Amino acid sequence: MAKPASVVGTAIFGAAAVSATIGACSQAFTVTSPGPAAKTAVERHFLGARSTAEAPAGAGLTLGAGTALAAAGVAVASGMRRSRRNTAGKAASEVVPVGMSSSVTASHEVYFRDQLVARRAELKESGAPSPEETDDHMKDIEAYAKQALAGAAAALVFTSSMESAVAYPIFAQQNYANPREYSGKIVCANCHLASKLTEARIPQSVLPDTIFKAQIDIPAKYNKRMQPIADGSKAKMNVGAIAIMPEGWRLAPKDRLPKVLKKEMKGLSWSPYSKEYPNIVVAGPVPGETFEQMVLPILTPDPNTNDKVFFGKGFIYFGGNRGRGQVYPEGNQSNNNQFFAEATGKVTAIDGLSVSITNKAGDVRTQQLLPGADIVVEVGEEVTKGDPITTNPNVGGFGQIETETILQDMNRIYAYCGIAFSLFICQLTLVLKKKQFEKVQLAEGF
Repeated sequence: MAKPASVVGTAIFGAAAVSATIGACSQAFTVTSPGPAAKTAVERHFLGARSTAEAPAGAGLTLGAGTALAAAGVAVASGMRRSRRNTAGKAASEVVPVGMSSSVTASHEVYFRDQLVARRAELKESGAPSPEETDDHMKDIEAYAKQALAGAAAALVFTSSMESAVAYPIFAQQNYANPREYSGKIVCANCHLASKLTEARIPQSVLPDTIFKAQIDIPAKYNKRMQPIADGSKAKMNVGAIAIMPEGWRLAPKDRLPKVLKKEMKGLSWSPYSKEYPNIVVAGPVPGETFEQMVLPILTPDPNTNDKVFFGKGFIYFGGNRGRGQVYPEGNQSNNNQFFAEATGKVTAIDGLSVSITNKAGDVRTQQLLPGADIVVEVGEEVTKGDPITTNPNVGGFGQIETETILQDMNRIYAYCGIAFSLFICQLTLVLKKKQFEKVQLAEGF
């Protein structure tokens, strides 16, 4: 209201250029097909705006006029949006239908593909990446984020202070799609290098669509033996287990578990190894004192309803682990290891966890140890490369066992019972006939 008329006039003339530019830019995104006259006017405004933009800076444009031009441009843009909303109903007949045909009427001949190609060319000239390249970059970022998250989780678990020496099946789940290698070895043995006994007991045969119990024994002296955790202090061992069943076999659902079996499980929770392998289940880490014996409820499949499953013998592979491993998933050593001399020579210094060995040539080799084991060498002692310089703190280990059971068909049982009963009747008949024949011979005096 209080602005001079000259400033307002300048704003109005500047707004015309801004509105033409806005109209030219918004034409690529509107669905309405403008007529030839309107298209020519837009081109004229666009060329005029472009020539104005290419003019030298400061050619008759003052600071006050520039400010008014920006304000007027914003006002004109708002007015254009309101006018488009008001005229949306009138322009409905001009909307180009998108259907199976790629042609439009002659008066509204607009090709959206040409507009998309033009926008892509503009992006290419400006140096911006194409949509395909952007999608590839996003996929790479997502994969990197997953790897970083897995590594961070592993580092957090192993470097944080824990109350017990643990065995984590989740590391195998993150690094191996199938936990059983072609050689038959379960991948848990790649990190848990020590071998320990593991036992498993299952029925000799089972019926289809029934629940049976598998018992896994992971023996160890959990009350006495302790293992070092990440900070070097001693703690009790935890245990973990894995079961690899034939295809179609599943972990028994909770709603079908008998009360007796629930009580024997002691609250132990089993979970599938992955969505691709529901027949592989894992448990742990759990306290070894409580779960030295693990109970696994298994639901057998029914070959009558599942074409991929057949009656007959099936193999179940069990693995049991106690305590921490010797190798991290990244490949580096854990502190649950015995360390050996890396050079031959004399121990010249022991500083905390650093042991310095000097060879005959006078070269000093400093070996950095990890907390958990006790150093057994002293300064001045001669050592040979490969000699142990610490105790072995590992008291756990991994073991696996292969068992077999038969998925029995009831028709086979019925057939066996029928054959056995028939043989019994035949044998009984022969015996009775023999007795009768002997009586006849005695009566006739033979």
